Amino acid sequence: MTRGNARSGAAVWILAIVVGIGLAGCGGGAGDSKGDGEKPFRVGLVFDVGGKGDKSFNDSAYEGVQRVAAEIPLQLSDFEPGQDADREVGLRRLASRGYDVVIGVGFLFTDAIGAVAAEFPDVHFILVDGRLDGVDNVASLVFREQEGSFLVGAIAAWTSKTGTLGFVGGMDVPLIHRFEAGYGAGARHVRPDVEILVGYAGVRPEAFADPVRGKEIGLSQISRGADVIFHASGVTGLGVIEAAKERGVYAIGVDANQNHVAPGTMLTSMIKRVDNAIYKTVMDSHSGRFQGGLVEFGLADDGVGYALDEYNRELIPADMVTRLDALRQSIIAGEIVVPFETGRR
Repeated sequence: MTRGNARSGAAVWILAIVVGIGLAGCGGGAGDSKGDGEKPFRVGLVFDVGGKGDKSFNDSAYEGVQRVAAEIPLQLSDFEPGQDADREVGLRRLASRGYDVVIGVGFLFTDAIGAVAAEFPDVHFILVDGRLDGVDNVASLVFREQEGSFLVGAIAAWTSKTGTLGFVGGMDVPLIHRFEAGYGAGARHVRPDVEILVGYAGVRPEAFADPVRGKEIGLSQISRGADVIFHASGVTGLGVIEAAKERGVYAIGVDANQNHVAPGTMLTSMIKRVDNAIYKTVMDSHSGRFQGGLVEFGLADDGVGYALDEYNRELIPADMVTRLDALRQSIIAGEIVVPFETGRR
C-alpha cells in the first residue's frame, strides 16, 4: 500500500487495512511462514512517517519482525497510516480482528496505543520510542540514543579537518534532541573547540520524510565549513547523505546501519537496535513471557552503538576503535554521564 494511496482518504485506507488483514500482508508482509501445521502467530505492524523502505528506523522495525518470521509460523500485516487519525483507526482494526501483537513504530503512536490498549486488554501492544507506564498489555521500548550519539560525535570530531560538524534533525522534538545532545557532547569531549551547526527540518511529522529539505540543510552546513554531518531524520536524511556525497564530505547515518547507502561518504551510522527490541518482545509474547511497562536499551545491552563494517572499516582505524571502546566502557561504568538535553531550549 503506497503513501499516496494512504493519503487519498481515511475510508479508502481503512478498506485497504481490511483487505490487507484478510490477505495477511498488506504491503508485503511475511505471510504464513514455516508451514508445519502450527497456527500462525498474528502480528500487525504500523509504520512511522517515511514508511517501509526508509533504510532507517522503519526498516529496522520491519527487520525485527522478519527475524521472528524466520523462526515461527507468522502472519503479518504491515502498513503505513496516511493521517494522524489513521493511527488509532488502524490499531483498533488490527486488535479487533484478533491479532496477537500490534506494533506502533514511533512516539507518534503513544496516545493512539494508550486508547486502544485499554479497549483490548488481551492483545499485546508494542510502542517504540513512546512511554506508557503502568499499562500491563503495552511494552514501551525506549532507547538511550544520546549514548550511541556520543560515540559517533567522537568519531566525527576525530575525523574532521575543518573543526566544524553538522547535525540535521527531522522533527524538532525532545526525542531527536537526545541525538543532538549526545553528538555534541561526544564531539566536544574529544575536541573541545569543535563547532557544531544544527538544523531541523520542521516541527511536524512530515519533517521525517522530506529529503529535499534535508539536502538543503546539508548543503547549507557544508557551505559553512561542516565536513561531517550526522542526521537523525529518517527519510529526510537521505537528502543529507546526497548533499554530503555531492560535496565530498562525510555523513553519519542513523537507526539502521546506513553505511551501504553511499560507500565512501558514510563515515559510520549510529545504530539503534529497534530490530533486536521488537524481535525479543514479539518472541516473548509468543512464548508467554510478555511483560508490559518501560524497557530501556542503551550501550550496556547493545541497544545503541556505531556501525563498523566493510564499507567504512578503512575510515575508522584500529587506534580509533580502541579509543571508542574506552569511551564506551566509561559511559557504561557511569564515569561519563551523557546529557540527553541540549541545554539550548
